[in-house]
Amino acid sequence: MNFHKILIAAGAVAAMTASAQAADISGAGATFPYPVYAKWADSYKKETGVGLNYQSIGSGGGIKQIKAKTVTFGASDAPLKGEDLASAGLIQFPMVMGGIVPVVNLDGVKANELVLDGATLAKIFLGEIKAWDDAALKKLNPGVKLPSAAIVVVHRSDGSGTTFNFTDYLSKVSADWKTKVGSNTAVEWPTGIGAKGNEGVANNVGQTKGAIGYVEYAYAKQSKLTQTRMINKDGKTVTPETKSFQAAAANADWNSAPGYGVILSDQPGADSWPMTAATWILLYKQPQDAAAATEALKFFAWAYDKGGKAAEELDYIPMPKAVVSSVKKTWAESVKDAGGKPLFVLSN
Repeated sequence: MNFHKILIAAGAVAAMTASAQAADISGAGATFPYPVYAKWADSYKKETGVGLNYQSIGSGGGIKQIKAKTVTFGASDAPLKGEDLASAGLIQFPMVMGGIVPVVNLDGVKANELVLDGATLAKIFLGEIKAWDDAALKKLNPGVKLPSAAIVVVHRSDGSGTTFNFTDYLSKVSADWKTKVGSNTAVEWPTGIGAKGNEGVANNVGQTKGAIGYVEYAYAKQSKLTQTRMINKDGKTVTPETKSFQAAAANADWNSAPGYGVILSDQPGADSWPMTAATWILLYKQPQDAAAATEALKFFAWAYDKGGKAAEELDYIPMPKAVVSSVKKTWAESVKDAGGKPLFVLSN
């Protein structure tokens, strides 16, 4: 399924049919949450007549567009630091959580059959493990028939929050990775071929024998890609699924970082998936177009209140109620028009 085309089509229809009193909501950024944003947009349009025109261009692009004030909101899987938010006049809040999964294209290997650990995954993406029958992979997978084929690494070519979270995890589990490559929305990849968006990585892995890449879980499922299991921080082998994503997110202290910018990679817990991540929205405290920002906040409030089931159906994790309450309070206190009037009012 091509999510990018779905949302653009939805946006085009919305642009033609939106009610006169409410313009469409414009946003750009992360591809990680694209599937759930598309699903929410469709439901919200049917319920309210207001469309969402969201450009799935990667977190780096979303940050650039909101700073250029060409969209009402930006979306990023890499949270901005407190000083960056303050200097730009932005607020930041998490919208939903999900998992990042390694995906492979290997003949004879079934979904969740291959097991990887963080150190081995880092060596593959460093280009140090070059073949699928490498001794390190055989040791982790004694019961799996691994081909004597070259490993083809597929990574993101664009600025990406998925890359930020993936490389953050590799930096935590591999001193070599931390020293040689590090963690960011874009890095100097030691090996492999680049592809744009979660969609691009998913397509490349699906079409290339011997390939390995990393994508958001919904893309892996929709593209019917072969996912791997992982050995987590507690030394337990875990499967990518809602339960393991929830376990990783369960103990997060969302108020421990400015703008709720908590990184969920390599969390402790026997059931925790090691590459769980949140995705954030960026919005101006005093937006140029107060009416558009008000519509955006209505959409986000609706998604928090009514979008949980749709998120879970796509294997995302809704934000905890306590976090939602805190975020709404932040909106009421921080987002105002030029005259200082709040654009969001808390309901009783």
